[in-house]
Amino acid sequence: MFQRIFFAAVVSGVIAGLFATAVQSTQVIPLIYKAEKYEKREPVPIPQTHEDHSDKGGDSSRLALTLVSNVVSGVGFALLLVGCFALRGEVDWRRGILWGVGGFAVFSLAPAIGLPPELPGVDAASLPHRQLWWVLTVAATAAGLALLAFKPGVSFKALGVVLIVLPHVIGAPHPDTGGGLVPRALLERFILTALMASAAFWVVLGLCAGYFFNRLKGDNSI
Repeated sequence: MFQRIFFAAVVSGVIAGLFATAVQSTQVIPLIYKAEKYEKREPVPIPQTHEDHSDKGGDSSRLALTLVSNVVSGVGFALLLVGCFALRGEVDWRRGILWGVGGFAVFSLAPAIGLPPELPGVDAASLPHRQLWWVLTVAATAAGLALLAFKPGVSFKALGVVLIVLPHVIGAPHPDTGGGLVPRALLERFILTALMASAAFWVVLGLCAGYFFNRLKGDNSI
């Protein structure tokens, strides 16, 4: 069983990581580049000359780091999903998509309600405070969704709703002075694009995890 879980998670994580990198490289990263220009506050546009060639190495390095990060994250999240599959019983690719949507809600959507994805040049609260609120939100949302989905009874359902809402009642940490150098329109576009990319990543991850976990159930050697 362990080898089955591990193999399904690794394959699914690699596929989802590659997919996420492809989406981010065309949709998300270009918006980050635009925001970095505002962060540098350069009064004169940089001429499109030989300097562009020097940036290509940095672009390649950033893309490579993004790929490694996405694959590692994909494998880690896939291990979490497939572990849940093993505890809950057999899961096919259709149910895997539902689990992926749940993962998106827990790890991306719920935290983004209080702390949307950030661009360079945007003011933010201190990192430890944001990390603490993010962990609280993820844990409370996961527990709340689990109660809503798997526990019968009105009291459990009510507790699930309370847990999901609680972090947002407490409130996410924000800087005393909001704003930043990035135009509002660019920031809103980035938030929407980043969330859509994250949703696509989780759907692909859940689909692949459910498919491979189910496909390997008949192989006694794994």
